[in-house]
Amino acid sequence: MTPKVRAKKIDAILKKRYPGASCSLDHRTPFELLVATILSAQCTDARVNMVTPGLFQRWPDAKALAGARLADVEEAVRSTGFYKNKAKALVSMSADLVARHGGQVPDTMEELTALAGVGRKTANVILGNVFGKPDGIVVDTHVGRLARRWGLTVNDDPVKVEADLGPLLPRAEWTGFSHRAILFGRELCQAKRPVCGRCPLCESLCPWSDKQSYL
Repeated sequence: MTPKVRAKKIDAILKKRYPGASCSLDHRTPFELLVATILSAQCTDARVNMVTPGLFQRWPDAKALAGARLADVEEAVRSTGFYKNKAKALVSMSADLVARHGGQVPDTMEELTALAGVGRKTANVILGNVFGKPDGIVVDTHVGRLARRWGLTVNDDPVKVEADLGPLLPRAEWTGFSHRAILFGRELCQAKRPVCGRCPLCESLCPWSDKQSYL
């Protein structure tokens, strides 16, 4: 079975399992999703969703956050981890938005990745979920792990994984596939102890599962 055929079969199963899969970061505006995505690095979405309501109540838009005192932002995002770097990125990103785009979140990969603290993963989250025009598949730790286990890539670098996955699925499926894969990674195909006994892919679509002695 070719990787492309396998990818399409896997996604068809994931669609049935997670028909309503969507972004798990709470947000009301493109700016809020951009902030939340930056905060989600090395942090659970659940924790980010606990932090952002207070953050946005205090600094509701790019202009407000750009003018915030760095120490105050650090304290507000402390529980998400790496809070000093994240706070600095948020304030700098907001300043960039105000200076270059009038406080509005742009809709191209080039403009997004030119903002402080914004890489391809974050940009793809915005492009896919806000503007409906993803430039690639969002590759977080779950998506990268599953892509390797499913034999869709041999790479560890997220950018290379993204490049491998893109040609395997229609562009219209890129955003949804990422959401569905993330849910699957959290529910069944976990990093340390995947629940292969309940996995709908193990029998015929997961080459990795055959190699595990505890299955």
